[in-house]
Amino acid sequence: QVQLVESGGGLVQAGGSLRLSCAASGRTFSSYVLAWFRQAPGKGREFVAVISQYGSSTYYAGSRQGRFTISRDNAKNTVYLQMNSLKPEDTAVYYCAAGSGVAWPARTWLEYNYWGQGTQVTVSS
Repeated sequence: QVQLVESGGGLVQAGGSLRLSCAASGRTFSSYVLAWFRQAPGKGREFVAVISQYGSSTYYAGSRQGRFTISRDNAKNTVYLQMNSLKPEDTAVYYCAAGSGVAWPARTWLEYNYWGQGTQVTVSS
């Protein structure tokens, strides 16, 4: 069982940066693949990025690569999403997710077992 709590969202101007954090409970954090998804109003949950259990591999949705960076600190049971050069279309609720035994790279929300409650990111133009 894993519980995930996101933080770090907020209001930022276009071109700005935010770093999201997701803290997890549980002693088996390093056994999970971790990902970030987002959901804009009226749209489905969209894959953003995923990181392997020990951080050696990452994968991004095409439009986010180069602007977003996913990382994890297994000693702190935390996964991060650094977002730079933010655009108004990045406005969404961002969710972290944990998956066990998923294929690589797991890019659909159905593959993940545990979810946080989400954190709102709003980018103004």
